[in-house]
Amino acid sequence: MEQGPIVTVLHSGSVPGADLMAPVASRAEVRYTEASGLADAVRGAEVLFVYDFLTRAIPDAWHAADRLRWLHMGSTGVDPVMFPELRASEVVVTNTRGVFDAPIAEYVLGQILGFAKDLTGSVRLQQQHEWRHRESERIAGSSALIVGTGSIGRAIARLLRAAGMTVRAVGRQARATDPDFGTVATDLYAELPTADYVIAVAPLTPQTREMFDAKAFAAMKPHARFVNVGRGELVVTDDLVAALSTGSIAAAALDVVDPEPLPAQHPLWDLPNVRITPHNSGDFIGWRTEIVTTFTENFDNWIAGRPLDSVVDKELGYVPS
Repeated sequence: MEQGPIVTVLHSGSVPGADLMAPVASRAEVRYTEASGLADAVRGAEVLFVYDFLTRAIPDAWHAADRLRWLHMGSTGVDPVMFPELRASEVVVTNTRGVFDAPIAEYVLGQILGFAKDLTGSVRLQQQHEWRHRESERIAGSSALIVGTGSIGRAIARLLRAAGMTVRAVGRQARATDPDFGTVATDLYAELPTADYVIAVAPLTPQTREMFDAKAFAAMKPHARFVNVGRGELVVTDDLVAALSTGSIAAAALDVVDPEPLPAQHPLWDLPNVRITPHNSGDFIGWRTEIVTTFTENFDNWIAGRPLDSVVDKELGYVPS
């Protein structure tokens, strides 16, 4: 009987359910490992499923990946594995494109509504047992700039348009008539002054790292709100703190930060115009099942010799739209 391929699953203590992995286990030898055992577990493997997608262990174990042909990330972002040796290799990289699009879009809309309706202020007044009438903002007619034009950015654009907001985007290629974004521009600094809400959802690449710096925040409207659901490293954190502290921008909602986790004594925690969530904007109930299902469906393609879904351009660092 012909021996099946070896599939290594990198996890952080919690492994995918056996029932979910059954379509793979019936046709391959599956090795489960945490970071400390990755070098041994990946030796001889043709497939690596990075279920622990926050790992930084792969570069140190790369020397042992002697037969690897395909690496699948259990996330949309692939920056943890975009190191030079992998980029230069023939290993195909795929990601979990699509699973987190709608949940993250809902998170962004929720944060925008929270700002416009001052829900944080309402909670504070309730805790103080204070009945104080106030007026709130409309989001219909306000403007959003989405920085990053991948599938998550598109889902955000569609939801914000449905809520009556006007939407533009900044991406790598300019487009005058895009079905979701309307207009896609390439000059970030020219677009920032037009927006009431700026949503960062770009992938982390050498070109996007620290794109939101003091110059970018100075270009925004003083009443603008900044929402980051991309990567913390898109932002120069000290510049963001300064902009929020001085009133250069009005507020920020941060699902990702740099550094992450955010240290307990970091000044971002105590700024009254900041909302922080622990990198969970896409983590809906059942998301772990969905990322395993995405891998097993792509494994079907791999076994059958069909093209893989969601193949990452390793030069760009993301799946081209």
